Amino acid sequence: MAPSAVTPPTLDFSDSSKSSLKVPKSSIELGADSAEKVGTKRKIICFSDFDGTIFMQDTGHVLFDSHGCGVDRREILDQQIKSGERSFKEVSEEMWGSLNVPFEDGFEAMKTSLDIDPDFQTFHKFCINNSIPFNVISAGLKPILRKVLDQFLGPEESSHIDIVANDAQINTPGTEWKPLWLHDCDLGHDKARSVQEARTQAKLECEDGTIPLIVFIGDGVSDLPAARQADVLFARKGLRLEEYCIENKIAYIPFETFADIQKEVVKIMKEDEDTTKGLGSPKRFNPRANIWRRISSKHNVPLLVAATPRDEKMFLWPETFTEYQPKTAGIPLTA
Repeated sequence: MAPSAVTPPTLDFSDSSKSSLKVPKSSIELGADSAEKVGTKRKIICFSDFDGTIFMQDTGHVLFDSHGCGVDRREILDQQIKSGERSFKEVSEEMWGSLNVPFEDGFEAMKTSLDIDPDFQTFHKFCINNSIPFNVISAGLKPILRKVLDQFLGPEESSHIDIVANDAQINTPGTEWKPLWLHDCDLGHDKARSVQEARTQAKLECEDGTIPLIVFIGDGVSDLPAARQADVLFARKGLRLEEYCIENKIAYIPFETFADIQKEVVKIMKEDEDTTKGLGSPKRFNPRANIWRRISSKHNVPLLVAATPRDEKMFLWPETFTEYQPKTAGIPLTA
């Protein structure tokens, strides 16, 4: 079966393009024992986007707007990515390269500008108590994400979160911010590859060939490649990932805060224990995850590209299918 879903309500996406979100109120009262151990056997692994998912704002945008290219230029660059005029990696390198601020000074702007999901910390403690690895998977820069988590969660709790993201080279004066890309692709970080590698490793570590349950949590269309590797997909309500799932009939579970996610994860854990006793494949298993990964390689793009929605193509095949055309110095393009 595909990632788990509920029937979505009719939604208004008129504000879905905002780069900064209002902090949602908790929609569920979890109670004092909300982080206690459930006691099921199935290994579960959580992957979550960072900007717009754990935090309401985009960490990069906060820095660019305050200490770099500024809001106007940043919005022009964002549009160049959306239109396909320039690649994500090329635009990102210009944005990061525009920064002129020491790392610690730049972080001060983030401390006062970022808002964390009100129920994230409770959910993360729940994950720790139930031996559920929680991984941040992001197109951002790892040193920034780690510093933010240390600040908002504390270094000890933050240390339980693995971050799969690009690294960075930042000199002491802050005049050079250079991304060190995780993968050799136009997006810099192939999120689907990262999730698939973790799935494979977890399966090797499980006893008796038991297959782990993969959960992915996100908010935007750029999360789709990783989301396709998940057994259960959570999409933040009212944002582009939910809109896209509805438009293209992709199974998902909507959430307002991480309290909604925790409630559903507990339900899924108990359901799986009752049905499988933690053995073999999960009850909510996405058998197409491995198949999708194989057939969406660049060697097989012609077989699927005609049936793939336009918004999704640049994220699924950044090296093969893109509208990005490098500028040529007066050299005519041949048909």
